[in-house]
Amino acid sequence: MDGLDTMEQAVKLDILSDPICPWCYIGKTYLDRALEQRPGHPFVIEWHPFQLNPDMPAAGMDRRTYLETKFGGKDGAVKAYMPVQQHADQAGLKVNLEGIKVTPNTLKAHRLIHWAGLEGKQTAVVSALFKAYFVDGRDIGDTDTLADIADGAGLDASVVRKLLEGEADAAEIQQRDQAARQMGVSSVPTFIVASQHAVPGAQSTEMWLKVIDEIIENHVQTAASVKTGDGAEPPSA
Repeated sequence: MDGLDTMEQAVKLDILSDPICPWCYIGKTYLDRALEQRPGHPFVIEWHPFQLNPDMPAAGMDRRTYLETKFGGKDGAVKAYMPVQQHADQAGLKVNLEGIKVTPNTLKAHRLIHWAGLEGKQTAVVSALFKAYFVDGRDIGDTDTLADIADGAGLDASVVRKLLEGEADAAEIQQRDQAARQMGVSSVPTFIVASQHAVPGAQSTEMWLKVIDEIIENHVQTAASVKTGDGAEPPSA
């Protein structure tokens, strides 16, 4: 199916996510594969902040302590993360959950994602954050780590480091997080299509292909209808 020719037919896809959320990583992978198969897709993507642990200490927490506290011990943590590993395997994702030593506070990471959006590099930074955390086991709450990720995405690492050392945009990110919760968002990933349709969870590539094809088909039909004058009133006598 042919894609869309003009940005006038673009469709906004807002994604609420947290870079330490494994389901967000899996969901992004499925979406990416759909976008690769539909290079003429209509989506203009923007990432939005949602912290799984907004009250996490600024320095983060030992990963094992965090999981066992959250899930009621080692057995509970293993049981909770078993479906994550299974779905990651199904998605063909190589994740190294054992390599994660620190569960970070992600406020700084969300600030970086925000700044990357201003430079048109948001998705690249989001991808790098997921890889850094789930594959490389890096602490993505650490300023130096985030500056390095910024540099790899083509941002000015020295500027990013300086901003992260202060509080620039921290309050705005927290306000946007709270606004999402007040709108009813309680888990991530949450995808919002065309500012109207909320799609929660890590949806399959097949689902996204269907959505993209339906959007394109609707635009094609609308364009054909306008071109042929369908639905127009007959001229007056």
